[in-house]
Amino acid sequence: MNRTTILDALRERILAFAASRLGRDSAEDLAQEVLLVLHTKYPHLHSLEDLLPLSFQILRYKMMTANRKSWRHGEPNNVPPEDLSLPDSRPDPESLAQRQQRLERFAAALRQLGERCRQIFLWKLEGHNFLEIQRRLGVESINTVYTWDFRCRKQLLDHLGGSWDPALASKEKVQ
Repeated sequence: MNRTTILDALRERILAFAASRLGRDSAEDLAQEVLLVLHTKYPHLHSLEDLLPLSFQILRYKMMTANRKSWRHGEPNNVPPEDLSLPDSRPDPESLAQRQQRLERFAAALRQLGERCRQIFLWKLEGHNFLEIQRRLGVESINTVYTWDFRCRKQLLDHLGGSWDPALASKEKVQ
């Protein structure tokens, strides 16, 4: 029996074994890869007794590699696109109205604050740290800036009704 005949017979056995573990398409790919390794790395082997265990050992490694790769890519957990139901990411009219009310309430509370408080909030929103704000205000101690910031936040919260959430603020006013 020559090497070509042996490899043809091995291909059928490899394909049957791999197809029993994987899909037919994957099994054919793996069988081709195994035969390629046998052809390139083991051209000196010519007997079925040598090629059969070696080919199944190579197949086993190839199957483990394919399984690891599919697991890494998340293929076992894939859901077909037609089965996906994506939620509507647009906000509903009620959420939009609530957001607009919160913004109006916040803007009205900010307008009631003094100029220094508004300026401190603006600089903080621009990403300036307390040392930079201290230099801009021309204050000797950073603790003064901390105190002013605390007082400004307290005043803003008082103007908002004692709560950042409008629903909670209206309940506190009723009680």
